[in-house]
Formats: sequence, C-alpha cells, structure tokens
Amino acid sequence: MSMQQTNHILPDSTELIIRGCLAGDRASQAKLYHLFANKMMAVCMWYARNREEAEEILQDGFVRIFRYIHTYSNEGSFEGWVRSTMVSAALSKYRSKSSKMWIVTEFNNNVHDVGEDAVFMSKYDEKELMKLVQKLPPACRLVFSLYVFEGFKHREIAKALQISEGTSKSNLADARKILQNAIIVKKKIANF
Repeated sequence: MSMQQTNHILPDSTELIIRGCLAGDRASQAKLYHLFANKMMAVCMWYARNREEAEEILQDGFVRIFRYIHTYSNEGSFEGWVRSTMVSAALSKYRSKSSKMWIVTEFNNNVHDVGEDAVFMSKYDEKELMKLVQKLPPACRLVFSLYVFEGFKHREIAKALQISEGTSKSNLADARKILQNAIIVKKKIANF
C-alpha cells in the first residue's frame, strides 16, 4: 500500500481526538484541550477584562465544546468551530449583565467619527493592543472584538447581543474613539 493510500485510510490525529471526545474519552478530551487551549486563550483575552476572566471564558468554552461536539458537522474547519464556540461562551458571560452593560445611544454620523481600525492597530503589537482593548467598557469591548476580530457585521452583532444595530455602531464608534485617545496619551507620555 502506498503512503498516499495509507494517509487516506488513516484519519488524521484531530479526527481521532474528535471521535474519542464523541465517545466521552477523557484522554481525548485532554488532548483536544491541549491542542487548542493556547490559541483559544488568545481569543478569550480579546473579550475579557483580564486573564482570570479569560480563563473563565476558556473553561466555559471547553465545557460547551465537550457537550456539543456531536453538533460539529465536518463542514468548515474544526478549529473555526472551536473558535466560534469560544466566542459564544464569551458572549454568554456578558448577556446576563446586559442591562447594566450597554451604552444606550444610537449611532449618529454627526456625533460619532468613524475612523479606520487599521490605522491605530498597525502601530501596536498584539499585547499592547490587547491591553488597550481590555480597558474598554464591556459593551464597547464586545462590539469592537466581534466587528474587528471576528468580522461580524452590525446586524449580526445586534442579533447576537440582542441590541439594535444603532447601539452596535455607537459602541464601535465609542470603542474606536477611546482607543485612539489612549494611543494619543500613550504617545505623549512616551515623548516626555
């Protein structure tokens, strides 16, 4: 049997791990956790206020993954499904706080100046940017992360967070303004 035939017959290691998780095998669950924990922790950090909160989201996300792994349909990448599950875990964490969290203003072109995210994001490394994003108010942080890092449109954010599109746009504009101001302040401090 040729190598190409052998590779076609034998499932890759991720598929074996998924099968083990479907069977409830703890060793497979541990392998899956170790395979994705670092990457998914980075995702969770964009939605969390600090490392401890990100760890809570990560744990909640893996509980969801193990509970719902049977719903993975083998369409698209498994890593994408895992990431989507982590984002859902982050959103769930904040939905319970939603009435206290949202800035209830509608987007107004005359008030909110919409700048380009790439302008200020390109000037900072990921760790610096993450620290700035973590300091955003929770609503702004969620909308900013969904829009910038997940590529959601405002109607998708509105549906996911059960807010209006205008509130989503307003929170994104506020997040951008806060980040731009933080960067200006940081530059002034660095120049002293």
